[in-house]
Amino acid sequence: MRRLAHLCLTVAGLAMATVGSADAATCHGGASFSQWLEGVKAEAAAQGISQQTIQSALGNVRFDQSIVNKDRGQGVFSQSFLEFSDRMVNQYRLDNGRKHLTGKKAMFDSIEQQFGVPGPVLVAFWALETDFGANTGDTSTLNALASLAYDCRRPQLFREQLLAALKIIQRGDLSVAEMRGAWAGELGQTQFLPKDYWETAVDFDGDGRRNLIKSSADALASSAALLKKHGWRAGQPWLEEVKVPAGIQWDQADIAIQHPRSEWARIGVTRIDGSPLPADGLPASLLLPMGRNGPAFLAYPNFQVYLQWNQSLVYATTAAYLATRLAGAPKVSRGSAPALSRNQIIELQKALVARGYDVGKVDGIIGANTRAAVKAVQAQLGMPADSYPTPDLLQKLR
Repeated sequence: MRRLAHLCLTVAGLAMATVGSADAATCHGGASFSQWLEGVKAEAAAQGISQQTIQSALGNVRFDQSIVNKDRGQGVFSQSFLEFSDRMVNQYRLDNGRKHLTGKKAMFDSIEQQFGVPGPVLVAFWALETDFGANTGDTSTLNALASLAYDCRRPQLFREQLLAALKIIQRGDLSVAEMRGAWAGELGQTQFLPKDYWETAVDFDGDGRRNLIKSSADALASSAALLKKHGWRAGQPWLEEVKVPAGIQWDQADIAIQHPRSEWARIGVTRIDGSPLPADGLPASLLLPMGRNGPAFLAYPNFQVYLQWNQSLVYATTAAYLATRLAGAPKVSRGSAPALSRNQIIELQKALVARGYDVGKVDGIIGANTRAAVKAVQAQLGMPADSYPTPDLLQKLR
């Protein structure tokens, strides 16, 4: 699983493309890669990075078009929540995750005491990102970042990541040879982008280096530090499967809408076993990742931190769900929600655009803009406004 941390770099365009002259004029004035790289070196020096680090790190860097092509062609999150979670929350990850939680209990207890993030949350990310450190990637991080920074889709973002990678090398955390990871520049057992690595990584094993590739203690504690930085609330839940009464106002099921848990209890939402929710003031959103006929969750403020780690709702829900399973929750109820194919979602997006709705990119991915547009058109058509596209809605739009 390759993700681009909390920056939501997973929702990319579908077209394969080379760096054309028109694009080049937009972001780097038509300079060749080697000419552009000299500018990066000068900027690095101005930020206090030594010439020794600059030359050792960038002396043999090259532009790799295959990296750019991968960036332009991502589409994993066109899958529904159940499709994605069925694949990712597998028995291997559950069994090994539980073994790690038991075998490294003292370490996880220490991390939680310092940062407030429980072990199941960290192990879920560790499992999804690299299968517990087994698949951290073997692409040259410097080549990947330089190629993406030279490309004109998001040059400033990746230029900043490239400069952060140089700072990591200069600090002594990783050597140039060690700096290998995923194709989009993520590093380590929980796939940090270099800027997060530079700013947030911690030396939890006490060896004097922040090594997120080889040290699981450093990687997991650094992940906890990043989650805390994004607002994780110690001692609070993150996601809980619930039962929802049929007569609910479906337009309230929205990750952007929060009510006190007492209000959800008042209108008939219960825990998945039918027992009542605590009638307290803890805010929660009703999350229906596959609409009113699919699984239902209460998403608490800590779930918003998941969306900062990765803004894909499918990924965030899957990661949070895996953490609940590792913490002892049962397997999710499947419901009977129909899922559109990617081509059908593209057709739906085009139909929404034709009606004047903003869906973001027409890419076959049900992102935040598409969900908002679906909710609006459902209300307009007198359908339950649960924000999830169905074959019935597509047929009406046709």
